Amino acid sequence: MYFPENIKFLRKRRRLSQADLAAQLGLTRTTLAGYEKNIQPPFRVLIKFAEFFNLSIDALVRYDIQALSEFQLSQIEDGFDIDVTGKKLRLLTISVNSEGKENIEMVPVKAQAGYTSSYGDLDFIGSLDKFSLPFLPKDKTYRTFQIQGDSMLPVPEGSWVTCSYVQDWTNIREGTPCIIVTQDEGVVFKLVYKQLDQNRTFLLVSTNRDYKPYEFPVKKVVEVWKFETYNRFEIGGE
Repeated sequence: MYFPENIKFLRKRRRLSQADLAAQLGLTRTTLAGYEKNIQPPFRVLIKFAEFFNLSIDALVRYDIQALSEFQLSQIEDGFDIDVTGKKLRLLTISVNSEGKENIEMVPVKAQAGYTSSYGDLDFIGSLDKFSLPFLPKDKTYRTFQIQGDSMLPVPEGSWVTCSYVQDWTNIREGTPCIIVTQDEGVVFKLVYKQLDQNRTFLLVSTNRDYKPYEFPVKKVVEVWKFETYNRFEIGGE
């Protein structure tokens, strides 16, 4: 149970005294001091702490927040809902076949605007065309996106890029080609360079040098998928 250590650590990270935090939570300083010394708070108080620090009750109680990286802590402070175990940054919605095996969903160009707002909607994901690639390792989750433009040659426009889901963005190797699902720009296919410690951005680079690299804030990134292979087949008249 890490609750006492966690609230003390998070309080100091925000440069709050016990009196400051107690006042914001509607507690007395003595009561807060007791919680930091391992007195068990009632559930309603746990909710107050969770809402104030933008963490789930489970995270506050069960995980050592001090073990998180600076990037993960900054993600919490920027309002992201992350898994504090560090194993994933997003909750991924998938579909399975009749045998319980994960499908590879296909996201055509015409569905990408909807995908950026409905990626967590099981009905939307279930409505996408699906296929399988038996040669891919079974220990990953895959999705296929149709790309637009010629910025990532030699992968031609209209190709279907199959990618594996990236659970922890801090593990992306520099220059890895990825599908980046964003809030503002939709689905983009670029080489990714991390600038997480410097300014919390990804540097997105095209293989076609006619396109200039640009920085994109990670707080506007929804999902990251690592390139595995691509195909040129036609689906549904695309």
